[in-house]
Amino acid sequence: MIYVGKRLGALVAVLVVSSFIVFSGMYLAPGSPEQFLVQGRTVSPEVLAAIRAQYGLDDPFLIRYWHWLIDVLQGDLGRSLITQQDVTTLVAARIPTTLYLAGFAALLIVVFGIGLGVLAATRSGVFEKIVVFGSNLGFAVPTFFAALVLMFIFGSNLGWFPVSGSGQGFLDRLWHLTLPAIALAFPGIAVVARITRTAVREEQGSEHVVMAIARGVPKQLVLWRHTIRNSMLPVTTVIGTQIAGLLASAFVIEYAFTLDGIGSLLVNSVQKKDFAVVQAIALVMVLAFGIVNLIVDLLYSVIDPRVRLSKGVAAR
Repeated sequence: MIYVGKRLGALVAVLVVSSFIVFSGMYLAPGSPEQFLVQGRTVSPEVLAAIRAQYGLDDPFLIRYWHWLIDVLQGDLGRSLITQQDVTTLVAARIPTTLYLAGFAALLIVVFGIGLGVLAATRSGVFEKIVVFGSNLGFAVPTFFAALVLMFIFGSNLGWFPVSGSGQGFLDRLWHLTLPAIALAFPGIAVVARITRTAVREEQGSEHVVMAIARGVPKQLVLWRHTIRNSMLPVTTVIGTQIAGLLASAFVIEYAFTLDGIGSLLVNSVQKKDFAVVQAIALVMVLAFGIVNLIVDLLYSVIDPRVRLSKGVAAR
């Protein structure tokens, strides 16, 4: 419980610092906030003064940040400067598509990344060379280009999958998001497969694995209980990094497949300088990244209890 409490405390600290940076971004951008609010229109000094009073721009910076933070904690992310819609409602309507896409891609990364890496490490020969070549291809091919290739082959030519829209209902949505998820997961699968292959190979030569084989422990038991499990620490780190980055890279895929997720909303909001929406999406991404890192930390202690014990000893 102490270990979990420390991780939660670290997450809260990261979120507070990140919220301050996100809020400060609007004021660090060129031009004054009221000029962004009037969207380049020519207004009288009286109107500018009224806008400053309405949004509390005459208050000290830290006071403005505190009021904004309190509103955020209460679920009020402000109003869109372009559409005047409630930002919380606007973002909430887009989140399901992005979560489906990122969750689908994360599942592909875990299953195919670890699976291909383990098979490549335990089966040398042609299969290993194919996995290594595929991982190199995943490193080299940009996500947007992979999306275009998938759309051309499996969408336009074969007609197996739709190339636009998010679908309705669970199964229809999965069908619509299959190509986007594959394109989004492709680089992550390549990275995880490469790291898994290397980690398993190194673990196969470790002393405790050699001793287990010498004692006559069945090879399959050695593989799963000793080799794969002990090689999962570096793999878990990489998987956590890849999954956490899915939300940040999803905007490319959402734009390519015209999906109604927060990634495409972020692109449109940045182009139109709708800072209230940009701030809200940035907070969502920071929160998602922090939660994924927390889950990775907790998985460390499950995979190897010595991690949790060493943290406790260091704290004492």
